[in-house]
Amino acid sequence: MSESHRVIVYPPSPTGGRRVRVDGEILGLAYGLVDVAEFLRRAGLEGLDAGDVAESRLIEWRGGGPREWGPPQGV
Repeated sequence: MSESHRVIVYPPSPTGGRRVRVDGEILGLAYGLVDVAEFLRRAGLEGLDAGDVAESRLIEWRGGGPREWGPPQGV
């Protein structure tokens, strides 16, 4: 993945999905690492799988890391 792309995965929503944004554009609501990898592929960032997504230092994970999915506790 090129370092020129800014990728942000936001905290889990009440439904458990996490909004994914690349270069300021919201790509969708991901429910797991496979979804994030697919959104990035559609954005032109080819060749990433779920493991790559979890380990990438180019993705900014807000409200928990790549293993945090599901509704926030207490919601």
